[in-house]
Parts: sequence; structure tokens; C-alpha cells
Amino acid sequence: QVQLVESGGGLVQPGGSLRLSCAASGDISRPYVMGWYRQAPGKQRELVADITTGRRINYADFVNGRFSMSRDNAKNTVFLQMNSLKPEDTAVYYCNFESAAGTQQYWGQGTQVTVSS
Repeated sequence: QVQLVESGGGLVQPGGSLRLSCAASGDISRPYVMGWYRQAPGKQRELVADITTGRRINYADFVNGRFSMSRDNAKNTVFLQMNSLKPEDTAVYYCNFESAAGTQQYWGQGTQVTVSS
């Protein structure tokens, strides 16, 4: 079992910044991928970015250079630095953990990000 605890969400104005964090605990001794997803009301969940143990990162096209993801393997923690936020970025942001074999997948509780003037 893996537990994921997210933090860092909140209310920001357009153009503002937030830094999300996700700390993993439990059975995390094997290689894994961690990612950030988001889901707006009435919309399906979509990938924002993910990162491997080797720190290879994939970003969704809508990120457009505004976000950066990083990983602290020693602390089993990932971060998402979000800059130049837009109203369309408003969503619940979820942390995801997936084992390299794809047999284990876990989700955090989500953290609300609201971008509004």
C-alpha cells in the first residue's frame, strides 16, 4: 500500500504561481513513476506531467512551458511548480503513483487550484 499526501493548492489570480507537493509513503522501494493529473468539474481527468525515478519528465501540451516538475527520491516527494496560471487551469490536482510493472496504482486525495480574478 502506498499513501500520497498532496499540498500547496489554493486561490490565485491569473498570472500567479503555486507550488504543489506530493509525499509518498508505504511500499515504495521499487522503481515507480509519479505524476500530476487534474480534473475540472464535468471534465475527465487529464495528465499534467509525470516523472520517472531517473527524472525523465513528460508534460502535457497545454503546459506550454509554464509548469515544471521535480522529484526528490530520498524523500519520495514530487513537486509541481506552476507559473503564469490561467483560469482554465482551475481544477482539482491529483498526485498519482504507478509501479514500473503497472500492477500498482494509487491516487492522492487531490488539492484544489482555483485561478480567478
